[in-house]
Amino acid sequence: MDYAKQTPYSDPGAHAALVDALPSDIPELVSVVQNLLIHYRGGGVEFTPDHLEEVNNRWVEAILSTDQQRNAAPLATPREPVDRVAGCCRDYALVTTSALRHKGIPARTRVGFASYFGPAFNYDHVVVEYWNGDRWVMLDPQLEPAEHWGFDVQDIPAGKFHSAAEVWRAFRAGEIDDSLYGVDPSLPLRGGWFIRTYVFLQLAHLMGDELLLWDGWGAMADNLEMDLTPTDEIAALLIAADNGDESATAKLRDRYREDPDLHPGNRILVHSPTGTPPAWFDLTTRQPVDGPLPQAG
Repeated sequence: MDYAKQTPYSDPGAHAALVDALPSDIPELVSVVQNLLIHYRGGGVEFTPDHLEEVNNRWVEAILSTDQQRNAAPLATPREPVDRVAGCCRDYALVTTSALRHKGIPARTRVGFASYFGPAFNYDHVVVEYWNGDRWVMLDPQLEPAEHWGFDVQDIPAGKFHSAAEVWRAFRAGEIDDSLYGVDPSLPLRGGWFIRTYVFLQLAHLMGDELLLWDGWGAMADNLEMDLTPTDEIAALLIAADNGDESATAKLRDRYREDPDLHPGNRILVHSPTGTPPAWFDLTTRQPVDGPLPQAG
């Protein structure tokens, strides 16, 4: 995949001129992204229901449309926190990736778990990797550089962030406590089944389907009562691809295209964190659709 090209999710569409004006310098670009977005759980703002619903913006074009309807100003023009678009780590990563691709810089979103938000727990997270001409550099555009992190958040060293595939392999080998991986230690959204769903998300993002973290499709499930061998195989290929194995990348591409359990297709099931009931969504029409929900068990 050519990571210098936009995907349907990262394409700014009608707002390309706004992205033209953004800087290529990484610290400056990240500052603009942080001026545009506010995290729906940690931003310190009391959101109205409509404002909170912005976390379900799937496309960068929709994020920018939401911003312009509210602010109608260049993206670098300062915005008050309450005027920023509600989003999550995925949105910080995708908007940054969009801006880098717009300038011809290869970039991609990375799905996994970060160890640096708190002690003894690994939080689900999405970061950015971009090609600096020599290597892939990992950065966290949600965070402002600060000494208390203990490392450069715009050049994350090994061991601070682990891909979902790496965590899955460690879980299957009995090397980790899976209850320490998830959304939050106070929530049931954690554990082996949760890690497995993120392997699917990691693959989708790698293949240019940078979906929301609460989108579901294919063989995703909230349990592990199934043959886990296919997940093991995908995780192994993802790890090999990350290590530069081109044959693994080609195998992933073929399996993703051919296996409906891996590819989201046209219709996904959305489990929004806003509290609305699960609902089907059509990725082709970009509209919600009616249909029976899967039965539990």
